[in-house]
Amino acid sequence: QVQLVESGGGLVQAGGSLSLSCAASGNIFRINAMSWFRQAPGKQRELVASITRGARTNYVDSVKGRFTISRDNAKNTVYLQMNSLIPEDTAVYYCAAEHVEDFRVRAYWGQGTQVTVSS
Repeated sequence: QVQLVESGGGLVQAGGSLSLSCAASGNIFRINAMSWFRQAPGKQRELVASITRGARTNYVDSVKGRFTISRDNAKNTVYLQMNSLIPEDTAVYYCAAEHVEDFRVRAYWGQGTQVTVSS
């Protein structure tokens, strides 16, 4: 079992910045990709950014140039630096990790952290 714990959410004014982190713990063998998703009220959960173990990154178009995903493999931690925040970024942000176990990949999710951007 792997547990993911997010931190760093909160309330910020438009144009401000927030930094999220997500630490994995438990019986970790190997974590492949790590990702950040978000879900706004009444909307589907969407992929915000992902990063491979080798640090290849991918972003949804709406956050390109504003958000940066990074990771520390030694700490099994993924980060999301969010700059130039806009009200449309308001959502619950979830981290996810692909863990290799029993010759397969299993996805784990964090509990979510609220990000609210006021106009």
